Amino acid sequence: MTLTPSAVLPAGFPRIRKVAVLGAGVMGAQIAAHLVNARVDVMLYDLPPKPGADGKAGPNNAIALKAIDGLKKLNPAPLGTPELADFIVPANYDDDLPALAGCDLVIEAIAERLDWKHDLYRKVAPFVAADAIFATNTSGLSINALADALPPELKARFCGVHFFNPPRYMPLVELIATAHTDPAIIDRLETFLTTTLGKECVRAKDTPNFIANRLGTFQMFSVFRQAQRFGLAYDVVDDLTGSKLGRAKSGTFRTADIVGLDTLSHVMKTMQDNLASDPFHPLYETPAVLRALIDQGALGQKTGAGFYRKQGSAIQRIDPVSGGYVAAGGKADETIARILKKKTWAERLALLRESPNPQAKFLWAVLRDGFHYAACKLAEIADNARDVDLAMRFGFGAAAGPFEIWQQAGWAQVAEWIRADIDAGEAIAAVPLPAWVFDGPVAERGGVHQPEGSWSPARAMFAPRAALPVYDRQVFRASLFGENAPTPGEGGATVFEDESIRLWTLAGLRTASGRSLPDDVLVASIKTKMHAIGPGVIAGLLRGVELAESAYAGLVVWSGDEPFSVGADLQAMLPLFMSGGVKAIEPEERKLQQAMLRLRYAQVPTVAAISGMALGGGCELALYCARRVASIESYVGLVEVGVGLVPGAGGLTYGARRASEEHDRAPATALLTFLQKYLMAAATAQVSRSAIEAQQVGYLLPSDTIVFNRHELLHTAVLEARAMNAIGYRPPRRAPIEVAGRDGLATVSAQLVNMRDGGMITAYDFTLGRAIAEVMCGGDVDPGSRVDEAWLMTLERRAFMSLLADPKTQQRIMGMMQTGKPVRN
Repeated sequence: MTLTPSAVLPAGFPRIRKVAVLGAGVMGAQIAAHLVNARVDVMLYDLPPKPGADGKAGPNNAIALKAIDGLKKLNPAPLGTPELADFIVPANYDDDLPALAGCDLVIEAIAERLDWKHDLYRKVAPFVAADAIFATNTSGLSINALADALPPELKARFCGVHFFNPPRYMPLVELIATAHTDPAIIDRLETFLTTTLGKECVRAKDTPNFIANRLGTFQMFSVFRQAQRFGLAYDVVDDLTGSKLGRAKSGTFRTADIVGLDTLSHVMKTMQDNLASDPFHPLYETPAVLRALIDQGALGQKTGAGFYRKQGSAIQRIDPVSGGYVAAGGKADETIARILKKKTWAERLALLRESPNPQAKFLWAVLRDGFHYAACKLAEIADNARDVDLAMRFGFGAAAGPFEIWQQAGWAQVAEWIRADIDAGEAIAAVPLPAWVFDGPVAERGGVHQPEGSWSPARAMFAPRAALPVYDRQVFRASLFGENAPTPGEGGATVFEDESIRLWTLAGLRTASGRSLPDDVLVASIKTKMHAIGPGVIAGLLRGVELAESAYAGLVVWSGDEPFSVGADLQAMLPLFMSGGVKAIEPEERKLQQAMLRLRYAQVPTVAAISGMALGGGCELALYCARRVASIESYVGLVEVGVGLVPGAGGLTYGARRASEEHDRAPATALLTFLQKYLMAAATAQVSRSAIEAQQVGYLLPSDTIVFNRHELLHTAVLEARAMNAIGYRPPRRAPIEVAGRDGLATVSAQLVNMRDGGMITAYDFTLGRAIAEVMCGGDVDPGSRVDEAWLMTLERRAFMSLLADPKTQQRIMGMMQTGKPVRN
């Protein structure tokens, strides 16, 4: 696996090569898992086990070993592939403390008990290397109080690092310095977390629950209070506060179940215990329904019941009045759903505030409470408003942070609405908004986010973004409303654009440190919904290749947002099919195959920059580029069997070619051994669960690059294209492909018969599997025959067209278009 080159580090910054994680609980083990995903050497420490009833305790590393083994079974998977667990080194505090001297970073992640953490610090401090960073992963304990147990020489290298759960998937990491922390330590850690682990770092002040949990927990208090006030059931609240509001799809109470109600209660208690002088403190009381659920052991998803539970196939919700469960499924009123679809936040908030509907009143109250609290607490919890909004976006999956929404809706108008509610006793607390909301630069400029930076109350200025060298790797950083930063859809210099595609360069764009970006690589960005591939995209890609060959160092396919591509545009094909039948599709399929070959044999390097789903034709598009640069969260696969088809744009030809190439390097092994992997991946519609797994399947090659921060994807892809061009790139030769022939087809067919007769696949799945095998084995030819790509693509196209005419395939296509789910006929 090739990983992205390390970012340039400031002078004197040693690289972080080896990490120790102290504590093999849920968070510690999963942090270790993500470190090993990034090929960082990791040691996972825990206590030696206590003796059992028989007086035996087992091996000293038993607890760490059990945690490592458990990583292989978790869903969502913390590991890129289960086998990576074997690279985590188990350790214990009795035998392995001297090994800490070889670690550049030590992350403590034990239970949230100040006394336990202090005891551990005293034990490990003498063994921490003289230049190592020592960090605590805590969701809200005081970092300064934790530092009290450390010797003076270690205090300067100690800080808080708050990963969000699950660490592999949640982008946010909060960094918290103490009064003694060397600022260079925070810079060094932020650089490592950003580029090596792909995190979005926000610097928080050392206050209870920091930024995201402080505001997120307050939102929970507000939702509880306002739901009760307006008489709304929890399922209705979740529908209102989920994706319709631009927040996580699971809404409020489902999210609480996922996180764990005991965890939520702990975070609430941190605010209750440590914010006694806060004027909002009376609101921090644990809701009675939450206390009751915890007392019953109903802790959410991990115990099978919380605010929701599943009874058979039915989902039930808790009724706070009776304390029992009732049928769930309540939804937002249609009138409210329509309001939330309005184009601007100004329209939405005005309509919500004016509506007499209880659901509208609830939403206005919850949003108002969030604005009110964020403004009142900004100076206390963060340096500037940008850190607050980014923390909520990356930590809680919000499409926009509270200050962004406020600013989009009209700063002055919303501020007056909040003040009026406070004066009328409607607000959640009688706490006035800070003076800077109404007077001074924020009020004059219409919001906290401006092109020069975001408002910092402590500095009384719009604070600029950090300009660490690592951010030079992000062509487009996560931007906020009001910054007016260049966007992927408009930034750079457009060379050609239509409704399907944009061809452009990085001309006119600058790095975080102000340097101009190179303009010698052409970028192709697909503009269709879900980046589906239709005739317009095909024509645009062909145009891109021609332009790149004539005037550029290479072509990068990158569309700015996920997915990379979900494949062929079935909707675009439907009118053609209805007017001309199957025969009308065949020329378009041929054009798609030719476009893939054009990418493969272009005279300049073509690089696919993949993030998110690359399915069907999107997978084939990536496969036929000369090189791939993939985000760790890339889900790649040939999924055509789900709509009753076989890959028709060269996906099967690719598998046959790769198997032949692998066989040429190991001729003593049967060709079918290499072919089987590609064949079964297509026949079962296998989709990789990470870019690392995509390499195992063969959709990414060992020479392809995996990046962990998707904002570095474009930079790395352009760098790759320029480097390939600089060393004299030439396209591959059109080499003949060895195929397994009729004998290979017979072997695979027998395996498919067993799967069909064993009930593992349907009769039509068997038909599809055999069609895939016939193409990849080269058809009715002798075993060991060598054919060219044109032969295999012809077989592929014929199989595609034949299946398209089958009524069962048409049933699958219509089912997918209507429901988005595969039909098993």
